[in-house]
Amino acid sequence: MKPLVIRVLFALSCALPATATMSQGTSQSYPVKAIRWVVPFTPGAGADTVARILGEKIGAALGQPILIENRGGAGGSVGTDFVAKSAPDGYTWVFGSDPPFTINPHLSKLPFDPQGDFIAVSLLTRFPLALVVNPAVPARTIQELVALAKKQPGKLTIASSGNGTSAHLAAEYFKASTGVDMLHVPYKGQNEALTDVMGGRVDMNFSAPGVVLRNIKAEKLKALGITSKQRFSGLPEVPTIAESGYPDFEITGWHGLLMPAGTPAAIVARVNDEVSNVLKLPAVAERLTGLGFVPVGGSPQELSGLIASDFIRWGRLIKAAGIRAD
Repeated sequence: MKPLVIRVLFALSCALPATATMSQGTSQSYPVKAIRWVVPFTPGAGADTVARILGEKIGAALGQPILIENRGGAGGSVGTDFVAKSAPDGYTWVFGSDPPFTINPHLSKLPFDPQGDFIAVSLLTRFPLALVVNPAVPARTIQELVALAKKQPGKLTIASSGNGTSAHLAAEYFKASTGVDMLHVPYKGQNEALTDVMGGRVDMNFSAPGVVLRNIKAEKLKALGITSKQRFSGLPEVPTIAESGYPDFEITGWHGLLMPAGTPAAIVARVNDEVSNVLKLPAVAERLTGLGFVPVGGSPQELSGLIASDFIRWGRLIKAAGIRAD
């Protein structure tokens, strides 16, 4: 055999094991610098709070700081688009939730594909909504509220944080499930909506329990039902809507961690492991639960499956209710 051929074959034989171990090496060396975690909402929002609680612990586990970067706008689409167009190297994450991934695509044309441009890493939390009413509303239960609404079609008002938001979809789902006619009143944010519910200018609102818990305890709001199949631990006396006569009723929001499509599988697996470990920490679970969020975790496939199913579910509701973006 000619010397040149021998040298080529030797070089190829050396390269094969290096290629075979490249994925493992990526996992073992990652990360070597700080990680940017984009939260596509304003500072202080529920998503921002959860990201900061988890980011500190996940960063410590990975050995590199996780820098929370708020890029709000367009219902979460601005920051999500930024991550979609980032390098798939594991150093830019997005804090995922229903609006940019499963709701907004049905309301406007987005500059990114919520399912094709990302790879799911892990579900983080699930959370129900609470149906809260002004204390002056003469209903103490979901059954009484439905009866009242049927006696006065179109008179009761239900506020949301804007057209096409999670609170709006919950309101439309409630109307469809119970057969009632209520007037939807969109606001520019949840704080404004809740302020007017407490002030008696509108009758009710669907909100994350952690946001309204203090005002419920202070009797500024009255909670009639929880949207998950299980009662919320922070309000154990409040029944679910499912147990209030509508057994199929269920709405739970979610938070998840995603990266740009093409991120190496070894990096995704590494981060998934660390997220799972952090969510099991008693101190972390206690803080999240106190804010109304249920720590979940799970495989990348579980998160991608949830996004796909919610995408279909909310698309059908938006079409049936004729919902349009603001």
